Amino acid sequence: MPGARAAIASGPAGTQEGSASDRADIALFPLGTVLFPGGPLPLRIFETRYIDLVRRCMRENSGFGVVLITAGAEAGVTAPQTADVGCYATIVDFSQQPDGLLGIQVMGGRRFRIQERWQAADGLNRASVAWLAEDAPVALPEEFAELVPVLDNVLDQVGGEYAALERRFDDATWVAARLAEVLPVPAEHKQHCLELDDPLERLRYLRPMFEITQS
Repeated sequence: MPGARAAIASGPAGTQEGSASDRADIALFPLGTVLFPGGPLPLRIFETRYIDLVRRCMRENSGFGVVLITAGAEAGVTAPQTADVGCYATIVDFSQQPDGLLGIQVMGGRRFRIQERWQAADGLNRASVAWLAEDAPVALPEEFAELVPVLDNVLDQVGGEYAALERRFDDATWVAARLAEVLPVPAEHKQHCLELDDPLERLRYLRPMFEITQS
């Protein structure tokens, strides 16, 4: 998966959406791609406000929310329109790219739903979010077993950030997330999967698109 060119502590565990303690104010990172829990994503940072954000995240061991852009652009002073459900990201690695830009590798954590959003004085888009239920492991039913060898092969071909990723093909939650990431389908389909709470529903939604890519 190519690094997304972006003008850029995981969320609290074990909570359900609803109470005030399940909410937080976080910086938003609007992108043209969808991040899933447990998924890797390389980013290239070139706007000053996002370089400052990365520095702050690394200093404070914190993260930011990745949200899909539905209208507008990643870069620029005008805040783009985004989906309401996103995924919290933590930085797991960084490097200087050959072109001199800052490159970071993030890992998806907790899903969240935006309750309120605004643009801060430093230009960062921020939001008050409610954390959604953790994506718990679910045994992969036999009806989806045929997806495993193909997904395994695709992850081998993609390589890169997926090379070192632990593969949990017995977990429907993990399989659905990785399948959604690598399938060559429009971002709105990936976003729909992110918003579904049931990993088996995600797999049922994705399987027809998977079968088209294999025909």
